[in-house]
Amino acid sequence: MSAIYSEDAIKTLDWKEHIRRRPGMYIGKLGDGSSRDDGIYILLKEVLDNSIDEFMMGNGRQIEITINENEVSVRDHGRGIPLGKLVDVASKMNTGAKYDSKVFKKSVGLNGVGIKAVNALSSRFNIKSFRDGQVKAVDFSRGEIITDFPIEPTTEPNGVLTTFYPDEELFGNYRYIAEYVITLLRNYTFLNSGLTITLNGEKYISRNGLVDLLDEYMSAPGLYPIIHLKDEDIELAVTHGRQYGEEYYSFVNGQHTTQGGTHLVAFREAYVKTIREFYKKDFDPSDIRSAISAAISIKVEEPVFESQTKTKLGSKDIGPNGPSVRQFITDFLKKHLDDYLHKNADVAEILLHRIQDSEKERKAISGIQKLARERAKKSNLHNKKLRDCRIHYNSSHDRKLETSIFITEGDSASGSITKSRDVDTQAVFSLKGKPLNCYGLTKKIVYENEEFNLLQAALNIEEDMEELRYNNVIIATDADVDGMHIRLLIITFFLQFFPDLIKNKHLYILQTPLFRVRNKKKTIYCYSEEEREAAMKELGTNPEITRFKGLGEISPDEFVHFIGKDIRLDPVNIKKGDSINELLEFYMGKNTPDRQQFIIENLRIEEEL
Repeated sequence: MSAIYSEDAIKTLDWKEHIRRRPGMYIGKLGDGSSRDDGIYILLKEVLDNSIDEFMMGNGRQIEITINENEVSVRDHGRGIPLGKLVDVASKMNTGAKYDSKVFKKSVGLNGVGIKAVNALSSRFNIKSFRDGQVKAVDFSRGEIITDFPIEPTTEPNGVLTTFYPDEELFGNYRYIAEYVITLLRNYTFLNSGLTITLNGEKYISRNGLVDLLDEYMSAPGLYPIIHLKDEDIELAVTHGRQYGEEYYSFVNGQHTTQGGTHLVAFREAYVKTIREFYKKDFDPSDIRSAISAAISIKVEEPVFESQTKTKLGSKDIGPNGPSVRQFITDFLKKHLDDYLHKNADVAEILLHRIQDSEKERKAISGIQKLARERAKKSNLHNKKLRDCRIHYNSSHDRKLETSIFITEGDSASGSITKSRDVDTQAVFSLKGKPLNCYGLTKKIVYENEEFNLLQAALNIEEDMEELRYNNVIIATDADVDGMHIRLLIITFFLQFFPDLIKNKHLYILQTPLFRVRNKKKTIYCYSEEEREAAMKELGTNPEITRFKGLGEISPDEFVHFIGKDIRLDPVNIKKGDSINELLEFYMGKNTPDRQQFIIENLRIEEEL
């Protein structure tokens, strides 16, 4: 019998209940802090955005942040919130000064939502505003006012102090990872030269803006000095390397638009147009942008983002009375980049050679590409290497952030995952044997090697990383020497030919349990020796212990626990100072004596159970 649909079925939620029931609408996913896009980082960012907006309007050059386990506090030195409106700003939806473009002309937060989401999703939330010798504070819990303090005199300088505790009922046993927080703060300083952000006493400041950003994040030095161009409401830093792929960092009003948007599309098109006109040659866009590393930041009045988390710009115009984003960026590049290349002939020559080298390689493999595409299409009709899912991720359209593809070794492992996966969002690709060590090889090998060609086709990354079909590319290999070797060979393949997959945080390692410890009443899966010992103590006398040596040994009924909501993924990251060429040369190259010595010095003998 179906439920009765009547007036009683219609519910109206108040603001805080709606946020707590539908947090994804406001902060994306919840998470426990293990991923850089988890909700606890969005909460910090929402508070910080208000402080950054104050700095951008010329108020306050310092922001102090303290993170002590689950307590987060942010103190800025801006104008302070008008005291009589403090409660409204913190707890009334669609309330704020950012609807007045004269007060906050080019801010990030525009909808009066962010700080309310932090309030509603925090078990404790305190906000204090210091303004013209007076202070007012309000304590909240999950959006409810606990104490509304009266206005009192103070000697504190103007600004706002916000302290919050993300709610463990929603976020579980969460933790802030320093690397993720520092990356967020560094981006703010790169985009706001002269701003000092302090995290637990450590200061972060940038003097050279986006040049510092590229220096920080590029995995190898550029072929020529970073071109740094600035004008009102726009800043650009760009160079080229020797790697494959394109590397972009885009920002709007200080917001890191990780999914790009209209400004990044405009830059990629305008860059090609400017280079073609400068050299007076109709180069292929892929050759012009091959191995590019670029950071672009623009400021827009009343920006329109495609979600509350503001990761993709949707605005078509710079402002109500301004030019289109495309025209604004095109005009900027046509003038400033063209001028730079005319004044720096040595850079123009290096760039020309880089484009020509890319063109030669592309033409050399064009025939092979055609045959490889045909082979891939034919293989997809007849082979069982790819067991696809129903929903696909596409960064140009609807992003299905939960979509994944598992890259496995052999049929038994892929069979277990295939039988236990979510067929809507999880695909499986089965490798045959050990892949080729492709370090030092050209991209021609991607099309000549059947395994690599079919993998590339499955991911849909041959032409453009924007067309990636799965958000999470997960390497799932056995927890033994052979499995580790295969894992390294796959990572080498991506580092060599598709480094953007790693730089854009799409590549992960699946963690599966090493042990199963059980008795008649309880089963515990353990991912380390420490967890195994703890499980043995918990279960008492003579529990049954199973050591999983291969993924194929884990039954589908058990595997469903390891690739569901409790899945453990280790991200593959490229850190500052990591040179891809040097890493690959040492670990995957032919420097056998040096590597042998490294192995000897770092050898650990594991005790057999």
